[in-house]
Amino acid sequence: MFTKELTDREKSILRYVIHQFILTANPVGSRNLSKKYQIGYSPATVRNVMSDLEDSGFLGHPHTSAGRVPTDLGYRFYVNSLMETPQLSPDEVDFIESHFDNLNSETDEILKITSSILSSLTSQLAYVSYPKLGNAILEKLQLVSISRSRLLVVVSIKSGMIRTITLEVEAGFDKKNLSTIQRLLNERLAGLTFKEIKNSINERVKSISNKDLKPVIRVFLESVSDIFNDVKTNDASIITGAKNLLNQPEFTDPKKINSIIELIEDKDIIIHVIDEATSKTQGELSITIGSESNEEKLNDYSVIVKEYKVGQIMGSIGIIGPKRMTYAHEIASVVQMAEVLSKVFIKK
Repeated sequence: MFTKELTDREKSILRYVIHQFILTANPVGSRNLSKKYQIGYSPATVRNVMSDLEDSGFLGHPHTSAGRVPTDLGYRFYVNSLMETPQLSPDEVDFIESHFDNLNSETDEILKITSSILSSLTSQLAYVSYPKLGNAILEKLQLVSISRSRLLVVVSIKSGMIRTITLEVEAGFDKKNLSTIQRLLNERLAGLTFKEIKNSINERVKSISNKDLKPVIRVFLESVSDIFNDVKTNDASIITGAKNLLNQPEFTDPKKINSIIELIEDKDIIIHVIDEATSKTQGELSITIGSESNEEKLNDYSVIVKEYKVGQIMGSIGIIGPKRMTYAHEIASVVQMAEVLSKVFIKK
């Protein structure tokens, strides 16, 4: 990726340029850099080095300014070679963990809380996806009567996750039969993956011949795809913190505000980019900077994503924000939230 090996002086000045640009969102001049950071080089020397960095593609030079800004290549070199070790402060770790202490909510609520905490912690757009459930292992089913014709199915997954669905039994049912139906379904389905259940449930329940149980069994079979499928695409992810992007100085241009709104409203773009990133890294941290993405609408953004794992199933968590972000802190935040999220489901 890098066509030139940087000298120690070039690395030092590139680091300071990026730090200053992250702080101010304004192009960085050599005199300002020399004075502010006391880097031991004269403004003339700094200016020459910055010129060399521009020639090498690590810095850009906006036409309306004498200062310079990092390019995607500059940010990439910084992330790979120059930034400090990603870590959160003890107070930030406590802030995260305090929200999950003794938490006993359903999966949807946990993911909403997670996304909200991550957006608050990073001041970026936060993304959390619902785990893909094909390999999820059913622990047990619970059937709860809501009315004579409405039934709540509580699905407990061995990883600790819970999902619920309400079924309409138009023919009605007798509540006294629910415990029998629940026992029979658990005997035949518990311990199987969702994929196995969908592929074999008809064979597994066809021997249940009691006519009093048939109405519930029939509706259950008709609803298998809803009960044991992944969450529908539009509902499979939670995105929070849109106002964080609108507050960033680089997006004050009305055209860029429109691009942010378009990005937020079109979840498919975000989902595609996240899926693309996680498929390449196979569980490792993924950092995509500007034009490294195949999605042109994300040229002004960086995307940091990490998969979280709950037993045999996985989801994704990450942030989207301007390329001018504090990468070490944002990386540490995403990694920490992924680890905490995995532990939360295990505790449940």
